[in-house]
Amino acid sequence: MKIVYVVPGPLSRTETGKAEMDRRLSILRSYAAPGTEVDIVDVDEGPSSIESLFEEYISIPQTVVKMLEMEKKGYHSAILGCYGDPGLDAIREVTKDMVVVGPGEAGVHVAAMCGYRFSIITVTNSIVNALYHLVEKAGLGKKLASVRAIETPVLELAANKEETVRKLVEEGRRALEQDRADTLILGCMSMGFLNVAEEMSEILGVPVINPVRVSLKIAEALAGYGLVHSKKAYMTPPKIVSGKVSSFKDLLVRKN
Repeated sequence: MKIVYVVPGPLSRTETGKAEMDRRLSILRSYAAPGTEVDIVDVDEGPSSIESLFEEYISIPQTVVKMLEMEKKGYHSAILGCYGDPGLDAIREVTKDMVVVGPGEAGVHVAAMCGYRFSIITVTNSIVNALYHLVEKAGLGKKLASVRAIETPVLELAANKEETVRKLVEEGRRALEQDRADTLILGCMSMGFLNVAEEMSEILGVPVINPVRVSLKIAEALAGYGLVHSKKAYMTPPKIVSGKVSSFKDLLVRKN
């Protein structure tokens, strides 16, 4: 089984660069089951990190292009490497045989199976409303206790890991005590790659969902079972079906 993790931003061209890509790949492969091949790629251009709906939206076109490239290369499943699942529905419309897993969608469904009420702990307040919308779209609004932010930008999470963990535990405890949550989710993939979920779970005494690990396991399960997305739900764009255009890129009208 071949799985690819697609970063919807040019991570390899940020300050941490290739070293961070390699570190994340090592973590993904450590989570994978025997026989699962995992790779990681990023897009050619886009926001260096995603902390708003605007940044989510401008990341989508290049992510769609990269996902189609990965399907052509024969990957059985792909993980959309942002907790907000930017463009997830659109990607599923234009792919055919490749399962595409959104960590946000996967995380909330797993959290709903682990308890009665979950809270999401994310990076900044600028993304909180978008995560409420994500949970509602997943049909789990009644299970959501709260979305809380530690007010630390994505690219600063690893700069002081000890302080990041302190903030995560603090907000997690507030979610449990004030919002009556019984399960927590790390609402950012960079948080997931810090490998702090198990430590938080031990401190707080509740399940803490790591979206990186969960999305990989869901990708393995769906692809291993031979499932793909329903085209009744994620219909191929009509212009492509009719033959008026032959590809995603042909949908774009460009100035001569």
